[in-house]
Amino acid sequence: MDSQTSQASQASPSPHTFQVDLRGLVDLLSHHLYSSPKVYLRELLQNAVDAITARRAGQPGAPATVRLYAEGGTLRVEDSGVGLTETDVHDLLATIGRSSKRAEGIQEVRSDFLGQFGIGLLACFVVAERIRVVSRSARTPDAAPVEWTASDDGSYTVRTLAPEARPEPGTTVHLTARAGAGEWLAPEQVLRLARDFGALLPYDVRVNGEAVTDLPAPWDRSYPSPAGRRVALARHCHDLFGFTPLDSIELNVPLAGVRGVAYVLPSAVSPAQRATHRVHLKGMLLTERAEQLLPDWAFFVRCVLDTDSLRPTASREALYEDETLAAVREALGERVRSWLTGLAAGDPERLAAFLSVHHLGVKALARHDAEMLRTMLPWLPFETTDGQLSLEEFARRHPVVHFTRTVEEFRQVAPIASAQGIGVVNGGYTYDGDLVQALPSVRPGTAVAELDADTVTAHLDAVDPAEELALAGFLAAARATLDPLGCDVVLRAFHPLTVPALHLDDRAARHEQARADAEAQADDLWAGILGSLRGTAPRARLVLNHLNPLIRRISSLRGPELIGTATESLYGQALLMAQRPLRPADSALLNRAFIGLLEWATNGEEGH
Repeated sequence: MDSQTSQASQASPSPHTFQVDLRGLVDLLSHHLYSSPKVYLRELLQNAVDAITARRAGQPGAPATVRLYAEGGTLRVEDSGVGLTETDVHDLLATIGRSSKRAEGIQEVRSDFLGQFGIGLLACFVVAERIRVVSRSARTPDAAPVEWTASDDGSYTVRTLAPEARPEPGTTVHLTARAGAGEWLAPEQVLRLARDFGALLPYDVRVNGEAVTDLPAPWDRSYPSPAGRRVALARHCHDLFGFTPLDSIELNVPLAGVRGVAYVLPSAVSPAQRATHRVHLKGMLLTERAEQLLPDWAFFVRCVLDTDSLRPTASREALYEDETLAAVREALGERVRSWLTGLAAGDPERLAAFLSVHHLGVKALARHDAEMLRTMLPWLPFETTDGQLSLEEFARRHPVVHFTRTVEEFRQVAPIASAQGIGVVNGGYTYDGDLVQALPSVRPGTAVAELDADTVTAHLDAVDPAEELALAGFLAAARATLDPLGCDVVLRAFHPLTVPALHLDDRAARHEQARADAEAQADDLWAGILGSLRGTAPRARLVLNHLNPLIRRISSLRGPELIGTATESLYGQALLMAQRPLRPADSALLNRAFIGLLEWATNGEEGH
């Protein structure tokens, strides 16, 4: 091309318009597709890295550099990639928003790359009012450099330049900030974002001369000792997530193209809390909030990893749920499981420290994994009548492992059962009841039985019939007092002597009481419906301890009013000892009994 032709080409740019509504597209990108304007820099880095990857596919020794220069509301990104011809620019932009076979073909060609040049470049309009691209193709060395200039009003121009405008193959992107978005192009912001997104990229990336890439990744580096590795990874976790982990777990799944590390949280978290992880795709940070990367039971770890096999969603800010992700999730879960079994076999102190914080997560795993339950039997803590024990130790002490299904039931029966020599496990906590019931499957010969109010009552000694008959008047008055509350009164003899009364019920009795309470407060229609649901469940029982000195003194009272006050006081005290939530009627009873006792004591003083 002679100088006159070159000047004519530069002087007469040909106008074109996008084949989409650019303003609508930018609104879609900024408000619906991307979570933050910061992703513009990721798109620029992706374009640069893809261009270098494409060039090196045919020229393995080609330079691999990305340089970013930020200053005064502008940003310049230079790469040594494959570059573009004028035809390439038109073809790439023509694919935006289309679903044709031509577009699908380009998608297939570019499937090994991180992003798509056209949509990625237009995403920069989220922060820029003008984009200027100067590119020279490495595949067509004789082709002149091409300049593409676009504005946020939806127009763009393309023109060829003189060879000296871009002597080497590659692409330079110039951004000019839109009003109110200058902060996103500030040098310190660009450096921070570039390091966040591109620290693991395989090429040399720099911002205003400062290095961005930091390879090899911390989990791929060599360390002088296992202890040194743990210290270095703990430092990396603190810098990345803000906490110092209890331990780190290597996540190396070559067949799935995954390398990384899982950090064990130093404090307990709720199983309902969604664990989020950092995922890099071929070195580029894809998301900091990846979910469903590990099985639900592994909520006690936070992961950072790099993968070349998982598929991103359209926004490239999350992972696409498919068979590959399911296989990776299973493989990563197996790594965490292997770490646990390794601790159980060789490092019980670290395992104990871990379980003191995260036993709930391991119980969640053991609930569905018999081998894990068998491995963790000597270690997992359970609340029992013998204190905090493992199921293995508890089963050795007791021929029958009794358990309750709720915490309230355990609070009711634990003191009495312990005094009777009955071992009970509190199965009311998350997963505990299921694990106790699974015990015989991993420990053959173990007997497991649910302990309910009837079983406890059956273990209490009956009172001599003659003595109980002598107290018939007292018992009748006591039963009349508690009958409106749906509670019976029985007399038994049991240890410990210090317990004057025991409140016993079961889930069926509680359900019946709740139905009766609702019926009492309902209108005629609902009362009729609830009344038709009335069951035959046993009522709650207040078991009075005939061996307790206080009960012996109270049973000698003669006045019905004083017996009623004393009975209400015993009932309220038994509820409090069982740590049962109080209904409004129970609270009113406690208040009434307290006032009645004060009045009785005051009258007694005055009479004296």
